[in-house]
Amino acid sequence: QVQLVESGGDLVQPGGSLRLSCAASGIDIALYHMGWYRQPPGKQRELVATITRGGSSNYSDSVKGRFTIIRDNAKNTASLQMTSLKPEDTAVYYCNAERVVSSYWGQGTQVTVSS
Repeated sequence: QVQLVESGGDLVQPGGSLRLSCAASGIDIALYHMGWYRQPPGKQRELVATITRGGSSNYSDSVKGRFTIIRDNAKNTASLQMTSLKPEDTAVYYCNAERVVSSYWGQGTQVTVSS
């Protein structure tokens, strides 16, 4: 059974930092491209960042320079380091593991940026 379990979501003040983690079981993430997506209140899910099996990363323009996606194949985890958080970063954040034949999602973790 494949599971992706996100953690680390919290309420944080604008300008603050958070680190989200995604722990995978049932798959070897070394075989997958990993990604973080988010769904703001009342909006559709959107791409935040991805990292390929080879370690190349890509970011949405809205988070570039503030967020960093990290993969640790040895620990079978992926993380999202978020800095300089803004109220518009408020969303449920989802971890994704994807390759040609399969795609898996976690249940999400809530990030709220508010003073």
